[in-house]
Amino acid sequence: MTEQHSKHAVVLLSGGLDSATALAIARAEGFLCHTLSFDYGQRHRGELECARAVATIGGAVDSNLVTIDLSVRAGFGGSALTDEIDVPKDRLKGKDDKGIPVTYVPARNTIFLSMALGYAEIIGAFDIFIGVNAVDYSGYPDCRPEFIKAFEKLANVATAAGVGGKDSFRIHAPLIKLSKAQIIRKGLELGVEYSLTRSCYDPTPDGFSCGRCDACILRLRGFEEAGAKDPVPYVR
Repeated sequence: MTEQHSKHAVVLLSGGLDSATALAIARAEGFLCHTLSFDYGQRHRGELECARAVATIGGAVDSNLVTIDLSVRAGFGGSALTDEIDVPKDRLKGKDDKGIPVTYVPARNTIFLSMALGYAEIIGAFDIFIGVNAVDYSGYPDCRPEFIKAFEKLANVATAAGVGGKDSFRIHAPLIKLSKAQIIRKGLELGVEYSLTRSCYDPTPDGFSCGRCDACILRLRGFEEAGAKDPVPYVR
């Protein structure tokens, strides 16, 4: 076994298409993956069951669920995913597709990466994978290369492990420059079970995706452009 194959990595896993692909890429690169998912008061909590299934099928060493309430109930909110705000529908089909949408959760990826960094330091890992994308995405500021680069720099000055000189933290964002179609093709090549994933921001109580929120539209476009069929159920 090579040194690379003995390395551990923390993988942020939401249960969606992108994070499932990021896990598959990390595994293909020989990392022993510890997944980290978050119950943060999101309206689409069904994704957490998907994350657990993806971690198991995807060969993770273990899967971890962290509860941190960012919802309006806890005094946060400020997002259609965590507050009493309607999820926008058909936004990416018309002219009103610019700017940061109300589905942006304030500082979400900063919080998630901070938790992943702490966990990585505890288990002795220096590699963190996150499935952010800056090509086919909703316009979130914490999905951009500038953010990933800045957080990686922070990680190496904010931790005992980072300043200890043994190694440096690396934030891997393998999907950041790929289109959704390219991500799906890559995942299919790696055997990702996309039927286990969910991306919808506003699913029905019985788990059907709405087909009209930003996440659904981007996902459906991606599968169409990749020449593949999305295996998850949608509201007709």
